[in-house]
Amino acid sequence: MRLGDFIERDMERILAEWETFAASHLPAAASMDSLALRDHAPEILHSIVLDLNSSRGTYEPDQNATGHAQVLRDASHTAAQTHALLRAQVGFSVVQLASEYRALRASVLRLWTEASRHSAPELIALLQDTQRFNEAIDHALVESIAFFTQEVERTRNLLLAVVGHDLRNPLDTIMVTAHYLSKLRIEGVGPEVIARLSRSGARIKHLLDDLLDYNRATLGNGIPIAVADIDLAEVCALEIDGLQTAHPDRVISFIAKGNLRGVWDAARIQQILSNLLKNALDYGARDAAIEVQATELEREVLLSVRNRGAPIPPATLRNIFEPLRRGAGGHDRPETGSNLGLGLFIAQEIARAHGGTIHVSSDEHETTFTVNLPRGT
Repeated sequence: MRLGDFIERDMERILAEWETFAASHLPAAASMDSLALRDHAPEILHSIVLDLNSSRGTYEPDQNATGHAQVLRDASHTAAQTHALLRAQVGFSVVQLASEYRALRASVLRLWTEASRHSAPELIALLQDTQRFNEAIDHALVESIAFFTQEVERTRNLLLAVVGHDLRNPLDTIMVTAHYLSKLRIEGVGPEVIARLSRSGARIKHLLDDLLDYNRATLGNGIPIAVADIDLAEVCALEIDGLQTAHPDRVISFIAKGNLRGVWDAARIQQILSNLLKNALDYGARDAAIEVQATELEREVLLSVRNRGAPIPPATLRNIFEPLRRGAGGHDRPETGSNLGLGLFIAQEIARAHGGTIHVSSDEHETTFTVNLPRGT
């Protein structure tokens, strides 16, 4: 008996085993009924049968890349994609999702073997059925995992957006209150207490801003900018002055060369510089100055931040602009615990939003981040 014919004939037995296996995935499956446990398994099997039947006598392995997905091409999603979406929504893990396909493969081949008595002339066709079935299962698995991952990403990004938005109102209240208290003289409350409250609020605001920018970037919207004609030297000097005041024990030097006017978003350029300087403050040698330089080129400006200290390890350097990564701790590169590992990623996204780029180099002498900013029009 050909495999496609067997699946159609014994569909209920196969689905019963799928249901039993799906029910073992706790806690997600604890409250699911039979229909939910089976989900889109019948549709997945039907599309595999169509794939198997359409290939009889004309088996070509490299054509399976389109395979059963073509059967449902007119639908908004394939059965495998919809199955993954629903499994993600009820709390299945990606490992549990993949294991369903492994169990389905094993069940079908075992039941088929038990139900069949093959003669020698049939072996080639049966082997082709088996190979085609394995490829169809793998194709459905890839579709499911891809959609599952997208759903998890979508849910995560939605959570970040909601958390970032909902925390802003109480944070603004805290910061306004701290500013108000700083104008009063309250017995028993020293100015250092108010200053600590203000710094803590500013740090939380910075983390929230990073989360919201990360969320926008990963949703494909990019980081929004509002450009105007500005002097980069003035923008850099303002940001450096603020950080120098906050870190009186460190030295930050600034050199401006040439005409540094251009069309940029001043606040976002400050954000790039702030993130690069905070990285240098966290990981650079504490006894060496951090050097900032802005240099005029014909149609662009180069902004660089250079610090002394231990080199960035090659493995870290390759992924340094990836989100949610932080530098290796230990030696001269301590972890501060005050960031989410988003600063360099956001700096890169802001540079891209301006049509620019950002690069890093690091050796045993120094680490340098260089931002290339087209002047705009």
